[in-house]
Amino acid sequence: MRCACLLLPALLALLALLAGCGERAAPPSAASAASVDALRPADARLAAAYERSCLLCHGRLDSGAPATGDRAAWAPRLAKGLDVLVGNARNGIGGMPAAGLCTDCSDAELRDLILFMSATAAPHTP
Repeated sequence: MRCACLLLPALLALLALLAGCGERAAPPSAASAASVDALRPADARLAAAYERSCLLCHGRLDSGAPATGDRAAWAPRLAKGLDVLVGNARNGIGGMPAAGLCTDCSDAELRDLILFMSATAAPHTP
């Protein structure tokens, strides 16, 4: 009887651990990763800034940054307002360095890059 009393808590603990297991999201396909990597702003100046400053993180699906073109990942950020996002980009937030490493980008350029990456609107061409 004593053995059954010790076994029950162990089984309950094992069940609790297994209950935490669930289906994990499927890893991104090579096609979706390639399509994110291929996206570029239409404006050559913004495309250059994107390639040297944003692409490393926002062009990789496994970086933790919201991927370029992933509207669902950008939606909660955009809900905070574009001014907040530009401020976060300018000052850095979480793992993102200040100005997203685009130290020569103006706030208007950061705004256009955010709009491009969030697939909200095409960046304007001056």
